[in-house]
Amino acid sequence: MIDELVHLNIDRGIATITLDSPHNRNALSRQLVSELRAHLDTSLADDSARAILLQATGPAFCAGADLKEARQRNENQEKQSGGLNPFVEILKDIWRSPKPVVCRVQGPTRAGGIGLVAACDISVAAERVNFSYSEVRIGVSPAIISTVILPKVGITRGMEYFITGNTFTAQEAAEMNLITAAAPDDGLDARVESYLESLRMGGPNALGACKQLVRDVPEMSLDDGFDWAAKFSANLFASEEAREGFASFAEKRKPSWQTNA
Repeated sequence: MIDELVHLNIDRGIATITLDSPHNRNALSRQLVSELRAHLDTSLADDSARAILLQATGPAFCAGADLKEARQRNENQEKQSGGLNPFVEILKDIWRSPKPVVCRVQGPTRAGGIGLVAACDISVAAERVNFSYSEVRIGVSPAIISTVILPKVGITRGMEYFITGNTFTAQEAAEMNLITAAAPDDGLDARVESYLESLRMGGPNALGACKQLVRDVPEMSLDDGFDWAAKFSANLFASEEAREGFASFAEKRKPSWQTNA
C-alpha cells in the first residue's frame, strides 16, 4: 500500500491540508500533486470548512518540481498525462477559491513551491525561511508560477529574482508582497492561528465576496468598478447572511457562523 503524501483534517471550520513528503522536501511529485488536488476539491466542497490552511512537515515547505521524476518522463508521457496541467489546476483552484486559503511556511521554499505560497490569500513564513526561483539555474524558467507571482511582486522584483535565481529571506518576501508576513520562528503558529481565528469570525459568503473584490476590481476601469461594486454590494446586503449579521449586532449576540465554528 502506498503511503499518503498529503493529509486532510477538518476541524473548527478549518480544512488543514498537510504536505507530508519530507524525504524529497515535499517536492511536487505526481502522487503529491494528485493528492493535493483531491484534498483541495474535498475542502472546497465541504460546507463545514470555512477556510483552508496549507502547511507542510519536515525541514522544507516545498522544493518545487520533483526533478528526479521529471527526468524519467519522456515527451509522450507528458502529452498523455497533460504535463503540468494538474499543478496549474491547483494554482487556479487556490486563487479562485471562494474560501480563504492560508499558507504556513515553516522551511525553505523553491520554484513551484513559491507558486503555492503566492496563490494563497494569506501566507506567513518563519523568519528562518528563504526562497529562490531556482529554475533558471537548471535551464528553465518559472513560467507557470509567474502567473500568480507577478501580480503580487511586480515586474522589478520578478525580473531580479527570476533571472538571478538568488535566494531571498522571509522578511524580503514580505517587503515585496510575495507573502503577508514574516514571523519569528517561535511565533509562526501563533501568527497563523491569529489569522485563522479572524477568518472564523467572518461570514462565509462575505469572505468569498472579499476575495472576489480583491481579485476582480483592480482589473476594471473606475466607472465599471463602481457599477459592478454597487450591484455586488446590493446583493450582499439583501442576503440571508447579512440579515443574520445585522440581527446579531442589534441583539448583541454572536452571528450563527461564529457560534457554529
